[in-house]
Amino acid sequence: MDGPILVIDRHDTAPIGAQLVDGLRRGILTGRLRAGDPMPSTRSLAAELGVARSSVVQAYEQLAGEGYLETRQGAPTRVAELERGIEPVTDAPAPRPLAVSRRAVGGGAAASRAVPLPDSPGFPGAPGAPAIDLTPGIPSMGRLDERAWRAAWRAAAASIVPAISPPPLGVRELREQVADHLRFARGVACSADDIVVTAGTSEALALIAVALGDGGDGGHGGRRPRVAVEDPGYPSARRTLRRHGADTTPVAVGPDGIDVDALARVSGGIDAVMVTPSHQYPLGGRLPVADRLGLLEQAAARDALVIEDDYDSEFRHTGAPLPALASLDRDGRVVLVGSFSKVLTPWLRLGYLVLPSGPAGRALRERITAIRDDEHSPVPGIAQLAMAHLLASGALRRHIAATRREYAHRRRLVLDVLGPLDDGAPLDDAGRGVRLTALDGGLHAVLQLPDAAIADAVVARLAGEGIVVAPLSAYVVEGGIGPSGIVIGYAGAADTALAAALTRIRAGVERLCREP
Repeated sequence: MDGPILVIDRHDTAPIGAQLVDGLRRGILTGRLRAGDPMPSTRSLAAELGVARSSVVQAYEQLAGEGYLETRQGAPTRVAELERGIEPVTDAPAPRPLAVSRRAVGGGAAASRAVPLPDSPGFPGAPGAPAIDLTPGIPSMGRLDERAWRAAWRAAAASIVPAISPPPLGVRELREQVADHLRFARGVACSADDIVVTAGTSEALALIAVALGDGGDGGHGGRRPRVAVEDPGYPSARRTLRRHGADTTPVAVGPDGIDVDALARVSGGIDAVMVTPSHQYPLGGRLPVADRLGLLEQAAARDALVIEDDYDSEFRHTGAPLPALASLDRDGRVVLVGSFSKVLTPWLRLGYLVLPSGPAGRALRERITAIRDDEHSPVPGIAQLAMAHLLASGALRRHIAATRREYAHRRRLVLDVLGPLDDGAPLDDAGRGVRLTALDGGLHAVLQLPDAAIADAVVARLAGEGIVVAPLSAYVVEGGIGPSGIVIGYAGAADTALAAALTRIRAGVERLCREP
């Protein structure tokens, strides 16, 4: 391997590891490194380039996780077989400015040479090709440290098997580790006594909804609590709240998250407001500190609780992380909802509540504790012990760091391919355009489109080609009118599959929007 494929620029501000990964990836995508080619040993490549061997090891590991390299014990690392028809997305010319039409069918062919032909063998949607699932919320498992994972379960299985159910609020070891994790990662001052282990976010919200009802009955024989929710927002959360006895009231979302002024205009009493302030789901806004404080002031004035869904807070791609609402809470009215589904895997169905310790949240705390005393914890004890071990060993922290780098790279792929579609035109009838948003953090992007007809046509077209994305309309409160577009989860697909899917998304949007 020589300079034309890999060049390390000592004057470049990019880290050596990033240069290694980018250079090798470019060599593979351009075909200068071909499928099946053996890679140099990490020791020899490090010596040739004059870099630390650890940098080469990490670069190989990242590219293997992204699907570019194949590693087998006792065999040389080789270049993986990639989907055919994919060209380097960073070399694609920008498309012409879009002249958007209300028409949702027909249109000319896309001009970008980054778009592979639909009939290319191995392209998603071709006969026999697997579907590419870009459903939002699917994490990558390519960076999972399998040795640490197995060690955690071995440690949990080595414990004496109790003859009783897990403690109602959760295994003490896990509650202590979650509290430590939140103090370190989110600046939330809490203790193990504040933590309730849950079977994911849905069970956490179900507990809150039931506890908010009179006498903890969720409205069955008592009043139905009223919860203000973001619109557009998380549809599963709305359904869970309603299913367990709460009424939901939509509140508009602005560019930065929930519209605090719109919340102030909601008439009548509310018992709680549910928000995703770190990375509004799905539009991606980040609620500024001033609005966070304003939200807390409104909640205090209404004697309402704040349900903070700390969704995607671990994956911030631009700007410094803002403090959790719970860390700004002074009178104990914020209940923090967290989950390990996005940072690790939904397979565990493991999450947590941080109960407020102040006077405003005392009733909620007492009711949730009473509910759990009656019903016990639904999370298996062995899973709780394994998760505690992953936290205590530092494996989860290392996993988050590794996947953060992986997601940052895939975010760049999204920007490279779909960024040129964002023409900056206003999304209205006078200058109807396309907008790429929600990329400051998290695991998904939003491509806002001029109207629902175009968005529905794009979703249907992609489904026919074996590519699954979510319509933005699915996140709007039932019966409401909201922004149009598609939501693209970019975390779970391998790089090569993602690149192929993105080029088809771009081709479909160009074709459907460009017809006058």
